Amino acid sequence: MSTIVAEIYGPDYEEQIRVADSVQSILRNTTDVVDIDWMVEADQTEFIYDIDREKAMRYGIAPQQIVHTLNMALGDRAVTHLYDENATERVGILLALDEQEKASPEAIAQIEIASQQGNMVSVGDLVTINESTVPKSIYRKNQKRVVYVMADMAGTLESPVYAILGMEEKLKEIPLPEGYKMNELYASQPEHEDDYTVKWDGEWQITLEVFRDLGIAFLGVIVIIYMLIVGWFQNFKAPIVMMVAIPLSMIGIVIGHWLLGAFFTATSFIGMIALAGIMVRNSVLLIDFVNLRLEDGIPLKQAILEAGAVRTTPILLTAGTVVIGAFVILFDPIFQGLAISLMGGTIGSTFLTLLVVPLVYYLIMRKQYPEVEEEVVEEEKREEKIE
Repeated sequence: MSTIVAEIYGPDYEEQIRVADSVQSILRNTTDVVDIDWMVEADQTEFIYDIDREKAMRYGIAPQQIVHTLNMALGDRAVTHLYDENATERVGILLALDEQEKASPEAIAQIEIASQQGNMVSVGDLVTINESTVPKSIYRKNQKRVVYVMADMAGTLESPVYAILGMEEKLKEIPLPEGYKMNELYASQPEHEDDYTVKWDGEWQITLEVFRDLGIAFLGVIVIIYMLIVGWFQNFKAPIVMMVAIPLSMIGIVIGHWLLGAFFTATSFIGMIALAGIMVRNSVLLIDFVNLRLEDGIPLKQAILEAGAVRTTPILLTAGTVVIGAFVILFDPIFQGLAISLMGGTIGSTFLTLLVVPLVYYLIMRKQYPEVEEEVVEEEKREEKIE
């Protein structure tokens, strides 16, 4: 219904309306929140013409005749139609009173109706005019009575998240009847209506569900990547080192959004998920080369240095292709977040991966190659003595 929707639930409908009015006041005093409104209708006066049936029959006027006369006088019904060969639709001829003749209940009561005896009798002699208030609509959601308060966002803060955060303390300040408390929900309706509850809906609900689903998908991606790497390397430690590139990419993503002044959107999250596989590939290139050199009998430290020297070029080329491809959609208003995640995450993770992943792998694996490391140290000492 709107960017920000507050659903107010409670045991008493009149109290719900009062709480909803307080929520409106809070939103009006919240930065960048505009167009505050609610779905509680204002009081509308209606005039009911109760026909005195006995009196009408004495005048020789049927109640249906009074109803028909008032409908013809106040409505816009066509009494007949104009014949026009060139018209595509029928042209109605309206019989209407002047505005001053139907501007008030008293003026309407002066309308006259012909009786069966031919006498003209005014409507006011046949009816009693009662003033009342039009019944208001009561909204329900999933069979629970609810009052809706709606608002929109404008200005520097475009997301409803910023407006809703920090509302808990303000809502608790709303006075309630003794024995009741104010609850605040974000994802689901209250199970019971024993207490008063403000449930945030609207664009916030969509945002919450999207990021929740994407978060679950991201965790699933990480598990699948880990299983694939374990199956290939037959090692449980190496995949953890390789996946260090994933949190490193988040550093570049955050910095990229900060530099461009962009919000972290759902497309940004999608870019982060896609980037996980790309960045892990860089780690795989490095560690796979290290393992190949270790099988050739090369010391661990030397193998890591050679991996960095040999694999840097293909890693940089891969990163360059991702950055160039993402640059095309950088200025798209919807997919800008995707481009920033791909570009910022790739640049940041690539340079950090070349430094952090080899270092972490060395710290973890050096205990498995102690003899080789000692030989290397002794060989270096002998070379120093010879020099």
